[in-house]
Amino acid sequence: MLEWTDRHCRYFLRLISRHALLYTEMVTSAAVIHGDRERLLGYHPAEHPLALQLGGSDPEDLAVCARIGAELGYDEINLNVGCPSDRVQKGRFGACLMAEPELVAHCVLAMRSEVAVPITVKTRIGIDHRDSYEELADFVGRVAEAGCRTFIIHARKAWLSGLSPKENRDIPPLRYDVARRLKADFPHLAIVLNGGILTLDDAVAHLADFDGVMVGRAAYHDPYLLAEVDRRIYGDDHPIPGRLEVLERFLPYVEAELAKGTRLQSLSRHILGLFHQVPGGRRWRRYLSENAFRDGSGVEVLRRAAEQVGQAQVA
Repeated sequence: MLEWTDRHCRYFLRLISRHALLYTEMVTSAAVIHGDRERLLGYHPAEHPLALQLGGSDPEDLAVCARIGAELGYDEINLNVGCPSDRVQKGRFGACLMAEPELVAHCVLAMRSEVAVPITVKTRIGIDHRDSYEELADFVGRVAEAGCRTFIIHARKAWLSGLSPKENRDIPPLRYDVARRLKADFPHLAIVLNGGILTLDDAVAHLADFDGVMVGRAAYHDPYLLAEVDRRIYGDDHPIPGRLEVLERFLPYVEAELAKGTRLQSLSRHILGLFHQVPGGRRWRRYLSENAFRDGSGVEVLRRAAEQVGQAQVA
């Protein structure tokens, strides 16, 4: 998720779940090749397992990026063929590539020729008026022939014009039935469901039909949603850290980043939802929003924000 799941966000989420596979923001192939790789691709070792999500449409460039990602230690390289934004379309990547299955297949083949880590594809179920099941199955079949064995299916079509990216996440109806049919027709492929999954109960229920689930903004806005993922999905019964314990574990990372010159707001914005639907959660968010942006703000702001939660729970 662009400008959302940066390295600070991922490190924080890893404190809540040991096993959930985390994804980077989508990074364009041009940025990887020509940009600041440490800023774009750097991560903390604790973030594993970690997938690098790429945006692009040139097979040679994507092959180079896949190799760079693998050399940096990423556990998976994912090609985004689902983002419908105008900016992405102008770069000829994202959801518009669903209209070019052969090109996507060439991209996957080129990446696979360079790395041993899995190459996966995230896609929609269709675009514009090209949303028949036959076209989707043809797309998946051709890309699978190139060696992709895992498809993350956002179970909505995308409109390439007329809807904003946000509207494209809400207005086209969810079609889980289409994703289920895809799994039935391609049983040898791993089909991961994405879209509209708001609770851990929802995720667990969908695992009866799919090989995995991807949760995006729901986990960002309510990160503690991941607290029972390890136990309920991965069978790891380690003690679940409380919300305040997660915060305390995050503070050394915050201090280290502040020492590097990172602003507190760049870190605190990812933890606004830690006390989602908990007494005092609103006070927590308000205190951070009003204070984290100030020059010189440090971990004391986070501690004082946590005190707001405690006061609300005692009152």
